[in-house]
Amino acid sequence: MTDLIKMNNIHKSFFIGTDHELEVLHGIDLNVSEGEFIAIVGASGSGKSTLMNIIGALDKQTEGEYMLNGLDVDKASENMLAEIRNQEIGFVFQNFNLIPRCNALKNVELPMLYAGVDRKKRMERATELLELVEMNDRRDHQPNELSGGQKQRVAIARALANDPSIILADEPTGALDSKTGRLVMDLFHKINVEGGKTIVLITHSPELASETDRQIVLKDGVIC
Repeated sequence: MTDLIKMNNIHKSFFIGTDHELEVLHGIDLNVSEGEFIAIVGASGSGKSTLMNIIGALDKQTEGEYMLNGLDVDKASENMLAEIRNQEIGFVFQNFNLIPRCNALKNVELPMLYAGVDRKKRMERATELLELVEMNDRRDHQPNELSGGQKQRVAIARALANDPSIILADEPTGALDSKTGRLVMDLFHKINVEGGKTIVLITHSPELASETDRQIVLKDGVIC
C-alpha cells in the first residue's frame, strides 16, 4: 500500500519571548497508508492538536520531514499549501465551521468554488454528496436550521467535495450527544470501507479510537 503520510523525526517548538521556547512535539515518526482509518488519541496537552495542524498543512514543523502524498510539505510555497488544504485534505471540525449565511448545498459547494469548478459540476457534486450523507432533503436549510448531527453531516459532505486523499477529523463527535455521535462514526466507517478514503481521527476518546484500524497514542509530545 502507498504511504500517503510519511513523518520522520517531527519536532515542533513555539517561541515564547526572546530567549524561551516550548517544544511540544519531540521527534514524531508516523506513516499512514492509503485506505487506513487511524486515530490519534491523547489527553489535553498531549500534542495531538499540534500534530493535527502539521498533518493538515495548517502549520509547519520546526524540525524533521513531512511528505504528504509524495510532496515535501516543508518546501511547499504558501500557494501550494493553500492548494493542498483545498484539494488533498478534507477537514471536519468539532464545531462544524459551516458558513452561517450559506445553505447546506452552498456550504458543500464552497471548496469546489475555490478550486475553480464550474457551477453546474459544483451543484451536481454537492447534491451527490448530500445524498451520500442523507441530507439532500435539507439542502436549502441554513446552518441555524439544522441540528448538530445534521450540521456535521453537511460538514463531512463538504470535506469530500474535492475528492481529497485524506479526511482529517478533529474531535468530530465532541459537540454531539452519544446517539448522534454514533451516526457520525458510522458515516466515517462507510466513507472508509465503501469509498476507500484514508481517515485520520483526532480524539481524546479511547472508545472512539478503538473503532479504527490503528491507534496512535500521544503523551507529552511523543508516541507511546
